[in-house]
Amino acid sequence: MKNVKSVSRALALALIVGAPLLAVTTASAADKITIIVGGIEKQIYLPIVLTQQLGYFKDEGLDVELLNTRAGVEAENELLAGAVQGVVGFYDHTIDLQSKGKYIESVVQFSQAPGEVELVSSKHPEIKSPADFKGKTLGVTGLGSSTDFLTQYLAVRAGLKPGDYSLLPVGAGNTFIAAIKQNQIQAGMTTEPTIARLLKTGAAKVLVDMRTPEKTEAALGGLYPAASFYVQSSWVESHKDELQKLANAMVKTMHYIATHSAEQIADKMPKDYYAGDKALYVQGLAGGKAMFTPDGRMPANGPETVLKVQATFNKTVKGKQIDLSKTYTTAFVDAANKKLSSN
Repeated sequence: MKNVKSVSRALALALIVGAPLLAVTTASAADKITIIVGGIEKQIYLPIVLTQQLGYFKDEGLDVELLNTRAGVEAENELLAGAVQGVVGFYDHTIDLQSKGKYIESVVQFSQAPGEVELVSSKHPEIKSPADFKGKTLGVTGLGSSTDFLTQYLAVRAGLKPGDYSLLPVGAGNTFIAAIKQNQIQAGMTTEPTIARLLKTGAAKVLVDMRTPEKTEAALGGLYPAASFYVQSSWVESHKDELQKLANAMVKTMHYIATHSAEQIADKMPKDYYAGDKALYVQGLAGGKAMFTPDGRMPANGPETVLKVQATFNKTVKGKQIDLSKTYTTAFVDAANKKLSSN
């Protein structure tokens, strides 16, 4: 797909080395905005790709490049290293990082539900609830990722301790599917279209579903703002004009998603995202489209739910004073919605 790249080994090396890449990125930041996505083919992050496909970035006069990495924690690390200007990942990283003295802010909130499902291998019917995770290996996209966070929460809430189970980073898509089929993991957390692919073959079944607001409230006790566009707090202050244009483009996309069918949306996406089965892709999108916010705004009481979940298992968050007002801003989204309503 045009303007979408995978993170190369050279980029990873440059991040370790540090200074040279940071200098290059800073010099070109006025010309190009680079956003990294924690699994660009996942439907939970569809809004950022759709924004580019619809030409909304160009309409705002922006030159946006999208990079792809397999997990949100990897994207977060590259943001903190100064290699990119923004990340599309889960909002919960803003809370986790603040507990470590680092500040990032969600600027546009894509979803009000994680869009994640805990799947169980059909070879392990003995797993009937998270309490049965004891002694099992559970798949997550990456250690320290949002799938890691949510998996730990489900286990702790079921009465398990961290040593009762193992976590294995297996990514998503083909690597997750292979891990299930080869019994490397007995259960795991993933998103569409991986969910639909495994359910279609009968290789796995749903244990905990967080694809809609209603099911998320049942699983987590409230709406859980998840997929979002976030940047370093220092960038919010120094690049307000660029952020407003980015918000204008993304909010316009959220309105598009809210007013178009899953099939119409799928038609705008790159064909290779269908993983060879467009009907299955549309089916998954139709079932989970309600996760997306209609206007890019942070759902009421959503941050409090995320903090409650984090404080249940995350030792760096537990007992810390977290200022939720510093984890997101509504200023740019409010202005973007006002602009849309006046047109």
